[in-house]
Amino acid sequence: MALVASVHLDDGWKLPNMQLSDVNGEHVNLREQLGENGLLIAFTCNHCPYAIAVWPRLIRHAATLKQMGISTIAVNPNIHPDYPADGVTAMQEKIAEWGIDFPYLADETQAVAKAFDAQCTPDLYLFDGSGSLYYHGRMDDYWKDESKVTQEELILAAELMIAGQPTPQPQHPTIGCSIKWLY
Repeated sequence: MALVASVHLDDGWKLPNMQLSDVNGEHVNLREQLGENGLLIAFTCNHCPYAIAVWPRLIRHAATLKQMGISTIAVNPNIHPDYPADGVTAMQEKIAEWGIDFPYLADETQAVAKAFDAQCTPDLYLFDGSGSLYYHGRMDDYWKDESKVTQEELILAAELMIAGQPTPQPQHPTIGCSIKWLY
């Protein structure tokens, strides 16, 4: 698995009006998922060691963000025949196993990942309540071992966003496995 870093996007980039399907085939519009104060979109998957390492934190942070009026969705761009561990059936199993209580969506055509210029799993995008990108960076300062985290960068960004403060700088890119592109 190739290690890749997320690419820079300018603050203020607008959340696209796109649609994906959940694991039951129900259509979910991204813009309709905006909470009162924003939306976190996490491009992630089931098999990447980087994604697996941060899933427990993502689930826990989603609960914290929900209390702040920020919704969370996860998007799996790795619906690829060579990676059955990331297929929709496997997603259903992970929802039950990990207790994921927010939408986990399948990007079967990878159109959403391409629109976001997503590069890796995980790749995090925090939008404000109007759908403008506020933060595109890593979750914290140590992906591999949660006990060694000293800065909760995503939560700090959400707190600053809610307080109407400028975006935190620098915004460190996320790192993870490359998205398994179909082409």
